[in-house]
Amino acid sequence: MVRVAGHPSGRFLGYVQVQVASRTYALRVEALPSNRTEGTGAETGFFAEGEDRLGILVDGEASADVVERTIERASVDAARHISRTLLN
Repeated sequence: MVRVAGHPSGRFLGYVQVQVASRTYALRVEALPSNRTEGTGAETGFFAEGEDRLGILVDGEASADVVERTIERASVDAARHISRTLLN
């Protein structure tokens, strides 16, 4: 079972649904704070921590266009990750 969990430093924005085969996954989307310290390892895009913690991080200071592109790219990455994990 895949569990969707938040990132420890993110602010919840909503969910994005990703469909893989006949299953739909709701991935939590969070914005990284503007005051995050360098070196935390938090990068924007899709993240998978372990086998069951999945989500999407965006830059909290980015424009709406950049956030949308990040979510689109991360959704493709998430579908690829889930496909490899569950279908192989």
